[in-house]
Amino acid sequence: MTEPHASQPHAPRAASRVRASALSGRGWLNTGGEQLSLESLRGKIVVLDFWTFCCINCLHVLDELRPLEEEFSDVLVTVGVHSPKFEHEADPDALAAAVERYEIAHPVLDDPELATWQAYAARAWPTLVVVDPEGNIAAHLSGEGHVAGLRSLVQELVAEHEAAGTLHRGSGPYVPPEPVARDVRFPGKAISLAGRGSRPGTFLVADTGHHRLVEVDADLSSVVRAIGGGDPAEASGAQAELAFPTPAVRGHADGGPEQALFSEPNGMTLLPTEIAARVGYDVVVADTVNHRLRGLELATGRVRTLAGNGVQALIDSERAKRPAAVEPGPLPGDPTSLALSSPWDLVWDETAGHVVIAMAGTHQIHAYDPVAEELSLLAGTGLEGLTDGPAAEAWFAQTSGLSVDGDGAVWAADSETSALRRITADDHGVRVETAVGAGLFDFGHVDGPAEQARLQHPLGVAALPDGSVLIADTYNGAVRRHVPAGVDAAGRERPAQVQTLAQGLAEPSDVLVEIDADGAATSIVVVETNAHRLTRLAVPEEYLTVDEGARQTQRPRTPVVAGEHELRIGFAAPAGQKLDDRWGDPTQVKVSASPESLLLEGAGTSTGLLRRLRLNPEVAEGVLHVTARAAACDGEAGQPIPDHAACHLYQQDWGIPVTVHAEDAAPEQAARHLDLDLRGIH
Repeated sequence: MTEPHASQPHAPRAASRVRASALSGRGWLNTGGEQLSLESLRGKIVVLDFWTFCCINCLHVLDELRPLEEEFSDVLVTVGVHSPKFEHEADPDALAAAVERYEIAHPVLDDPELATWQAYAARAWPTLVVVDPEGNIAAHLSGEGHVAGLRSLVQELVAEHEAAGTLHRGSGPYVPPEPVARDVRFPGKAISLAGRGSRPGTFLVADTGHHRLVEVDADLSSVVRAIGGGDPAEASGAQAELAFPTPAVRGHADGGPEQALFSEPNGMTLLPTEIAARVGYDVVVADTVNHRLRGLELATGRVRTLAGNGVQALIDSERAKRPAAVEPGPLPGDPTSLALSSPWDLVWDETAGHVVIAMAGTHQIHAYDPVAEELSLLAGTGLEGLTDGPAAEAWFAQTSGLSVDGDGAVWAADSETSALRRITADDHGVRVETAVGAGLFDFGHVDGPAEQARLQHPLGVAALPDGSVLIADTYNGAVRRHVPAGVDAAGRERPAQVQTLAQGLAEPSDVLVEIDADGAATSIVVVETNAHRLTRLAVPEEYLTVDEGARQTQRPRTPVVAGEHELRIGFAAPAGQKLDDRWGDPTQVKVSASPESLLLEGAGTSTGLLRRLRLNPEVAEGVLHVTARAAACDGEAGQPIPDHAACHLYQQDWGIPVTVHAEDAAPEQAARHLDLDLRGIH
């Protein structure tokens, strides 16, 4: 998983001709049953997109590639190589659902054993490899934001191979699946309208796959009304769904329920009635792929844009100049002029008087004040990982679910670290702590003491009146409950616990609790995304105890020699840019390990792209976690950087599984140094 960075003006060609490796995996999707090979694609420019469907950066790349695929439809073939991070993602049915959900209109290779991933030396999601019409690798790119460079490279390859007679124009191998009609399609989130809907007991559902909102009756299935989605026959400036025909249009437009358009909306929050009366709308919506917040007036169904300019947020120039600096607080400017990045969930914080935003795309927590019309950064450096502490130092990882408890603490489902986090504020500021979770590559389904419990990519949370928290444990197909530390009936201290309430659900992405007049929980409402429905569960009298084991992401391990080890990270600023050294060294590396004992020396954060590590010979295997950053600004080599020059922060995160060998017993291929490329270009 990587953080967004600025688009590069050109994707450099590979320095030497390297033959592309064969594509091998379990099978193919979107080909009508045909098994593809690179040989069958000779004459086409092929973009191999190594992705995994949990990864927000991979989803960004899917959206970045769509216009490129359309522009060069007769010469370019994108092949998605799905190389899973989580155990659940290796399920072929889950992959097929993800391909449908994200409207992927190109062939997809199912690579559950990461055979093709390893053949192309991919080290991070997403990775893009460009193969020319003769089957040679033309470029190798990591991360997102490469579309401008890719366009230039494709144009260059088209001209070169058309002149040589090696370019074949015509349709590609994509075969769309048969459409399926559904009332709701891949719903993402839901909220109770608390008596403020069209009739008592209704819920507002983010009908994510239909790019709209729907109000459903208390039976959880009868659609009362739809808001957004438009009419495909009248789509103007919007993208009608072609691969999966439905009564919906993807786009951005404000207006009444028939005119409004969304793009994969997710989280929503209901404002207090007095706040709604002041601002003129009742519900704030996370319009995820539009990178916007929208406001919905329930009485009329009218939709307006509250924040976001529709451009995916990149790290701003001030942060690029000072890679280590993060300053939570108000963001200057009209919120509708600011760039956001995949807002995924929202919750109203009564104590603070603002909407809390899970900004999944930049791994941060933001806030929006509807009365002041002000957007703020609440917590998070923008680095992806699991680090607690003050707001300015905390790391998040694709936060996708939020809830506020009775004490005003915000609970967050941090999906990529399979973690439950807690955000609190007092006179000393905002702090972040982890209740459940171990790191980016640790997951599982384990109940028991919270410090030992494991989740798998949770997307939703709901704080209960008794202080416990329900978790939509998405990739485990379960609803879990975190119970805080306390005292049992015998007066003994009890540590925080995690329990399983329900299993066998189809990617539950949100969970709500229905409360009676006495404040007691009467039932649990679950958004089952891959079952295309909301499900009501009884509150169980007894809880399951589950231990299906803890896991770590399984990727091919790199053999390394114990002892002194050199980490070298390459970076060259793109053409027309230069390293920004006005405030000192503009590069930075953070290194950590799982387990921590793997690293005897070399952990921590420092400037520079060279680090000396000392690996522990007593630890047989583990994962090295590396994050590298470099800041560059527009300017010419040898010249001062102009005032107000556009600046860019390049960042890449790697998790590298290793096996450690003693010097006298190391295999021949064991590495004594590790070379990484920040821009990921060979």
